[in-house]
Amino acid sequence: MRINLPAPRLSLMLGALFAAVPVFAADLLQVYRDALTHDAQYAAARATAEAGREKLPQGLSGLLPTLGATANTVWNENTYSPANVRSYSRDFNSNAWNVNLTQPLFRWQNVVQYGQAKLQVAQAEANFAQASQDLILRVAQAYFDVLYAQENLRAVRANKQAIAQQLEQAKKNFEVGTATITDTHEAQSRYDLASAQELAGENDLEVKRYALRVIVGKEAGELNRLRADARLNPPQPASMDAWVDAAEKDSFTVQVQQAAAEIAAKEVDKARAGHYPTLDAVANYGNNNAFSSNTPIETDAKNIGLQVTIPIFQGGYVNSKTREAVANRTAAESSLESARRTAALNARQSYLGVVNGLAQVRALDAALVSSTSALESNKLGYEVGVRINIDVLNAEQQVYVTKRDLAKARFDTLLAQLKLKAAVGTLSEADLEQINPQFEPPAIP
Repeated sequence: MRINLPAPRLSLMLGALFAAVPVFAADLLQVYRDALTHDAQYAAARATAEAGREKLPQGLSGLLPTLGATANTVWNENTYSPANVRSYSRDFNSNAWNVNLTQPLFRWQNVVQYGQAKLQVAQAEANFAQASQDLILRVAQAYFDVLYAQENLRAVRANKQAIAQQLEQAKKNFEVGTATITDTHEAQSRYDLASAQELAGENDLEVKRYALRVIVGKEAGELNRLRADARLNPPQPASMDAWVDAAEKDSFTVQVQQAAAEIAAKEVDKARAGHYPTLDAVANYGNNNAFSSNTPIETDAKNIGLQVTIPIFQGGYVNSKTREAVANRTAAESSLESARRTAALNARQSYLGVVNGLAQVRALDAALVSSTSALESNKLGYEVGVRINIDVLNAEQQVYVTKRDLAKARFDTLLAQLKLKAAVGTLSEADLEQINPQFEPPAIP
């Protein structure tokens, strides 16, 4: 038997059935994996790393033999005019081909260049690893920004709703003579301000959503929200010096500059090698056929030997290149020291961000409890006449501001934890997997 329910009743039943069912939402890990595929900045870094890896076979090529071949065919028209003899001509075609093999035995520039190629590959890998960490941080920042914008808009709307209720109550109290017009004006002013804040919050949320879309490459949709009982852990190890020391050695920015300094040092050796002789093993095999006195002649040539080249004077070019390389080496060493100091600073800032963030979260948790109690007290005092409308409005606004600040403190602390691991070069997808359970899908209201 088929039962037809009226549309309103059916909607109510479905709403009751799914009221506690969470809506489908994208979690932090899913958004990150989408960004791995669609983020243009990360794709560029990946392609740059692939290009950097080609430095190794390019450097190795300078130590391996080179093989080349040439061939030609020539039509010859020669006219001979001996003395007292009638001139005559001879026309013929000649063909030749030749194969050359060169094997470097001692070219110090090529040896140094191969060592540089290894360092360039290491540098490319470190740059790509840094780009991978930056992607995690950019995704987390954009994700948290959207959640905070939602939290801020939620607080603004709740504040606006409460003010609207207070405005309505103030108008009724004024009509019956139990309140002054001042209460109504104050409530109206707060309501207008809340409306303006709501528009600003909506715009900010739209901007933050688009910023996330730029990274993910598509609309992320609804996002999982941070659990109310989310646990934020302090840094391990608990010593800031341990994190600073690790950052000075293991930060990918330091690794990049370390490789750059070593490359610059080898460039000095390569420049000085311009004074060194080179030794190659050479071999060639060729064939030539032509005509002489109307007789075809074919010649085969096979040669093998050693070839030494000794540079004597090149107009001061080698000395100038050496001085240039020495100056570049000094600059690279200074850049390395700057990178170490910056890495140490980032580690300190991130460590303090986590520690202070945890303290701020605890303080705001307590402040939320206190402000909630203060709101209840002011509402009760307003009912019995010992508090005025503005007192209730101020208490309500304080609750919403505290909730918003608490959400921001939690997001900032989580981001500081990720930045701290990035500072020491250990940030990876596993860290997102670890904090991802701290988020849950929003339930259908």
